[in-house]
Amino acid sequence: MSDATAVWRPTGVGWSQGVTRLEWLGPGEVVRSSSLELGGELAFVFGADRRCVGFWRSGRRLRCSTATVLAATGRSPQCPDCQGLERSNSIAADTRLDDPRSFSVYLAHHGSVVKVGITATERGDARLLEQGALASTIISTGSLLGARRIENLLMTALSLPDRVGTTRKRAARTRPGTIADRAATLRAVADDAAQLPWPEGQNRCETEVQDHTATYGLPAQGVQPDAAVRAPVPGGVLVGRIACTIGTDVYLQTAAGLVLLDTRLLAGWALDRAPQDATFSVPLERIDPEPHQEEQDALF
Repeated sequence: MSDATAVWRPTGVGWSQGVTRLEWLGPGEVVRSSSLELGGELAFVFGADRRCVGFWRSGRRLRCSTATVLAATGRSPQCPDCQGLERSNSIAADTRLDDPRSFSVYLAHHGSVVKVGITATERGDARLLEQGALASTIISTGSLLGARRIENLLMTALSLPDRVGTTRKRAARTRPGTIADRAATLRAVADDAAQLPWPEGQNRCETEVQDHTATYGLPAQGVQPDAAVRAPVPGGVLVGRIACTIGTDVYLQTAAGLVLLDTRLLAGWALDRAPQDATFSVPLERIDPEPHQEEQDALF
């Protein structure tokens, strides 16, 4: 246990004031964060193992009691026990419905689909940036129970999903469309929502659309990575310049081209700074470019 807790390990990525931040848990339960800013360099050497990052409780991170070793390919940085403990006191899992804070209901644009969701009002747009929404609008604010009622209403009456898969989100980034089109889509859905009988506990908001693509550094023509990090290995080197950050994904300009890094793969690893002359050696998998719609139509 002492060896496992004597190193710094990233626990995950979050957004604060429009910047991606990588959180770290170090010796003595010290928690720090480092920014992943556009144009910055990322240079890590992976250590000997990857271990569970523990769980959040009462505003702080508690270390996993067994420091469970995790698989290199897993997207979850938690062991089953810590996952269960976190979900036992979670807004997302509806196990903390007595939260007195104000909550907002939002619409999030993910290319081919608009989803509905809720977030603590005090968090601003952080929740939207964490999920990688291309654009968003807040449609109401009020109590947590009221927010859940409206979310369920929009899922039922307008067939809006409350989740969008990673594959679909990444596909949307390759051809994000225009700011005007995203705004028009969100306003149309917000107008449809406004025609529904509004449950108690939430106050309607004027439709104000925020576009997030500039914050991510997402080019208007989209982002087409050449490869993706498959699974880190002990001693592997990850080095590159940050070209774009969306949600929990970072796109790195490397000697191998544009590489997609799912930062969930970093969580739990013992990481050290790579030497200045280190070369990229983490295993990659090639990403074939998606055919344009015209090419798809021609096949059928």
